[in-house]
Amino acid sequence: MNEADLAGFAREALIILLKLAGPVLVVGLVVGLVVSMLQALTQINEHTLVFIPKLLAVCATIAVLGGFMMQTLGDYAHTVFDQIIVIGLSYG
Repeated sequence: MNEADLAGFAREALIILLKLAGPVLVVGLVVGLVVSMLQALTQINEHTLVFIPKLLAVCATIAVLGGFMMQTLGDYAHTVFDQIIVIGLSYG
């Protein structure tokens, strides 16, 4: 295995990281922004008010996208383990 293969694995890992964490982070960001705007409009300055809607939205996003996340992570794990076997056989 050369450096190009390692760079490919690192690149693929970062892309999968963005696929898995991106939607959850975007939902949390949008919900936090909406609640903050509502707080500004109503002049309610309670810092803990943002926590519950954001928590519920992030949990709902994980519940909806959980199957996709597990499938993506499982596919990547299979790819990495297959490459480990290939590397082990080539050095053995």
